Amino acid sequence: MAKIKTTKLLAFLLVLPLLGLGCKGSGTVSKDALAPVTLKYWRVFDEPSDFTDVIAAFKQTYPHINVSVRKLRIEEYEDAIIRALAEGNGPDIISVHAAQLKQYQNLLSPMPQSATLPATIIENNNKRSVMLQTVKLPSSQDLRTAFIDTVATDVMLGGQIYGLPLSVDTMVLYYNRQLLNQANVPAAPRTWEEFKEAVKVLTTQDQNGNIIQSGAALGGARNINRSPDILAALMMQNGTEMTRSGRVAFNEVPASLSSSSVAPGRDALRFYTDFASPAKEVYAWNENLPESLDAFANSQLALFFGYAYHLPLIRSLAPGIDLGITKLPQIAAAGRQVNIANYWFEGVTKQSEHKDEAWGFIQFAASEQGAALFLAKSGKPTALRSLIASQRANPELAPFADQLLTAQNWYHGGNAAAMEEALRTAISQVVAGSLEPDAAIDQAAQNVGLTY
Repeated sequence: MAKIKTTKLLAFLLVLPLLGLGCKGSGTVSKDALAPVTLKYWRVFDEPSDFTDVIAAFKQTYPHINVSVRKLRIEEYEDAIIRALAEGNGPDIISVHAAQLKQYQNLLSPMPQSATLPATIIENNNKRSVMLQTVKLPSSQDLRTAFIDTVATDVMLGGQIYGLPLSVDTMVLYYNRQLLNQANVPAAPRTWEEFKEAVKVLTTQDQNGNIIQSGAALGGARNINRSPDILAALMMQNGTEMTRSGRVAFNEVPASLSSSSVAPGRDALRFYTDFASPAKEVYAWNENLPESLDAFANSQLALFFGYAYHLPLIRSLAPGIDLGITKLPQIAAAGRQVNIANYWFEGVTKQSEHKDEAWGFIQFAASEQGAALFLAKSGKPTALRSLIASQRANPELAPFADQLLTAQNWYHGGNAAAMEEALRTAISQVVAGSLEPDAAIDQAAQNVGLTY
């Protein structure tokens, strides 16, 4: 009997790579345990068709588990989940943004140490049998080993793990190659000094000072896509301590700096807003310009900060654009690199009646086998260390993949929307001249602090 169990276990491991984790047989299965189960999986952005191959592979071992993926608009997402859960017919699995764990914590079930579910085993003679298998789920140490660093920080709260990501996006710099050629800019900027010089020659104005072509979408708050992320990236690159001991600290002088006159968060805000000041050489943006993604698609903008999820949007809006993608500029081309991560993780709702099946699916989808299938369809950057090398070999994904090991999400408060609004307000106050950068950054820190 022991020999038979060993054979079955080996066969199972062959069809289910589990981030290096193990699973074990737990006995035979009753008829009830094999009753069909449909997991309701709600998310935003990605298409349900991106999961076709993942689900098909999962069902090879768990043919009785169906996964129904529903894509919702981000504007309706949170309300729809809360309403459905209140009515008792909510989803089993939901996607949660990495900056919103605290906001969704009350809806989520912490990840257990293992999940037990019936698995179909194919033995060497192609005979199928079914037995209960206990799948070990990742520990905090497993997260650090398998995923890039920011994941362990983002998906854990109070010592509990609340989900696993299928991908991690990083901010890059998109550029219009033809506009750079026309301005005699030979290469996309790698540093902020190169960025400033490029913006000066890429921006053109008419005789009345109106911007005809913008070098870069930087300086504004409301019409620049993901402006809070761009500002946060500048702050972090400049040495800002975004939080300290669980409280907001981006307006303070880091303890590591000897001079109290240096405030990296304030200085990053000043640098950012300079691009919206007509008095500055780098003036390139104002509130009268179109939203930055539209401006880039219309060839009114040469340099656009965006994520991998912007790529299909750009191609859809501007199919003829001569598009280039490069890494986010840094303070120096060599040395310390800091990048910003923007991603979602998959968690199980407290209300789910199929938690083991849901965790089993998430575990598989986030594994190297499952994630590779999802990433091949979605075109997203990986969250797994083991897949970075293969994505670096893909010219389109390389700029994103090259940044993964230095990418981080900084916000872990309870209201990401309020945090973003606080940063946008600080930008607007400085651009309008209603507050100096010192006061604006202090007020932003105070407002973001209220969300912790």
